[in-house]
Amino acid sequence: MMSGRVCALLAAGTWLSGSLHSAVQTTLTFRLPYCGPSQVQHYFCDAPPILKLACADTSAIEMVIFVNIGVVASGCFLLIVLSYVSIVCSILRIRTSEGRHRAFQTCASHCIVVLCFFVPCVFIYLRPGSRDLMDGVVAVFYTVLTPLLNPVVYTLRNKEVKKALLKLKDQVVHSQSE
Repeated sequence: MMSGRVCALLAAGTWLSGSLHSAVQTTLTFRLPYCGPSQVQHYFCDAPPILKLACADTSAIEMVIFVNIGVVASGCFLLIVLSYVSIVCSILRIRTSEGRHRAFQTCASHCIVVLCFFVPCVFIYLRPGSRDLMDGVVAVFYTVLTPLLNPVVYTLRNKEVKKALLKLKDQVVHSQSE
């Protein structure tokens, strides 16, 4: 169990680091001179596509953003790995195999969601100079598809949902055989 103080400290640390991270990127990006086209080849406002519109050399700013994001992403990933190590140690202390199995299923669901978010973010942000059109497609994955996958991943653990899906599958198979 987590105490209220630890929870408040974690929340405050998260908000503070996120605000600092965003403030650094925003400040560096807004200080650049811009000329030429004013359309971003992206479906949301993000630093790398905006840097593409700048008239000045952006390599130093890209490196600062790259390191900044790398530190934040590495910190988050390290905390997630440490929490899963703690969870796995706790699961291994469960006496029944059924209990361990259910706990590992829950962890697997969480890991799928975490990977669906982190892998595209690493692809986009932890490559210096990444400005490909593919980045926009990958950004859709972690900003739209991952939140849409959340309910699917977590409800597939529900027995009633599994039964309903199996019943639907049987109906589809039965109707195709007719």
